[in-house]
Amino acid sequence: MAAVGRPRRSCLAVPGSSVKMLGKAQGLPADQVFLDLEDAVAPLAKPDARKNIVAALNEGDWSGKTRVVRVNDLTTPWTYRDVIDVVEGAGANLDCIMLPKVQNAAQVQWLDLTLTQLEKTLGLEVGRIGIEAQIENAAGLVNVDAIAAASPRVETIIFGPADFMASINMKSLVVGALIPDYPGDPYHYILMRILMAARMHDKQAIDGPFLQIRDVDAFREVAKRSAALGFDGKWVLHPGQIDAANEVYSPAQADYDHAELILDAYEHYTSEAGGKLGAVMLGDEMIDEASRKMALVIAAKGRAAGMSRTSSFTPPAE
Repeated sequence: MAAVGRPRRSCLAVPGSSVKMLGKAQGLPADQVFLDLEDAVAPLAKPDARKNIVAALNEGDWSGKTRVVRVNDLTTPWTYRDVIDVVEGAGANLDCIMLPKVQNAAQVQWLDLTLTQLEKTLGLEVGRIGIEAQIENAAGLVNVDAIAAASPRVETIIFGPADFMASINMKSLVVGALIPDYPGDPYHYILMRILMAARMHDKQAIDGPFLQIRDVDAFREVAKRSAALGFDGKWVLHPGQIDAANEVYSPAQADYDHAELILDAYEHYTSEAGGKLGAVMLGDEMIDEASRKMALVIAAKGRAAGMSRTSSFTPPAE
């Protein structure tokens, strides 16, 4: 069965340098909020951004949200201080650290060891702070299986399209959209490669941002492609994208109801009372163990999204 974990249909990016946006994000209906120290923060603003993030985590109300901080990548001089300052300052109120531009398993292992040392020193539960690994270049994609397996802390594998496009010299300046001169989806292989690595190691797979933030219809169309493959969610850069992401990465009500119906029916028919049957008809559809596994995925996504059933299974009268 695919990884479920924390709901991450919508993962809202919030610059750590903006106290105003850190405050506003707390009241938005995103499943996850990641407070950014990397691309959204200028080099000279990073020290103050760390302080802003620590204060926001400790003093803010993040109820119902997964709390993540994106640190700088390990080719920069800022990463170690990002991790130390944030975890020492607000480790008890932090769910995950996001590591961008991951190129190999060793980088994830460095973060794992650093977090373990900090947790032991601070008296925090060892292993509680998760890791989100962002794939943003060819090296990261080639090594994505090892990256996904690098630490039990890894919860998600994330596609970072902008840096990835630059790293492979892709001929486009529009992040996340199809390229008119290419007759297919230029991101399909990348998304599937990330998805296979994530599912092989029971991690979540998260799609990256769509930069045309005012075109919500276009965002929805792009999101539908990765959702159809099985991705668990997508980055959102603007509050206007949150509802669309939550909708796209949740099952349709009819699909959720049908999945729950399959699970109930299969449980009944495989029982003593139901005749110990392995394959039966549910209306015009044959269901069996494979149907149950597929239904488990849809039902789990619906439950994680807080959906309620609108129908129920009634065993047939004898």
